[in-house]
Amino acid sequence: MPSDSAVKVLESLASPVRLAAWRQLVRAGLDGMVAGELATALEVAPNTLSFHLKAMLGAHLLSVEQEGRFLRYRANIPLMLGLIGYLTEECCAGHPEACGALRADSGCSPAVLPSTTCCNKE
Repeated sequence: MPSDSAVKVLESLASPVRLAAWRQLVRAGLDGMVAGELATALEVAPNTLSFHLKAMLGAHLLSVEQEGRFLRYRANIPLMLGLIGYLTEECCAGHPEACGALRADSGCSPAVLPSTTCCNKE
């Protein structure tokens, strides 16, 4: 991932509403949510949410699909996994043995972490 893309994604999440929307859409999975459902779930005015969703779309964090009168939003999980990979690809400065403890301390499920190899080394 190019660094300018990573910055754009991170900037687009730098808002409590956007971060909450992202997390809600991740929970919704492949079904996503229509904008009205998302606004209700987040207790945010629809016009306010629309502003935030537009910024997230600009960073490619979301996809949107027209369904009649409604817009269905979905989280771009592959993009986020790419960002996580970009942020951690230089992990441990070439000392992959150190990554085991860091991964255990992260609190993340091993299923959502990038592969167990570190520093792009086997």
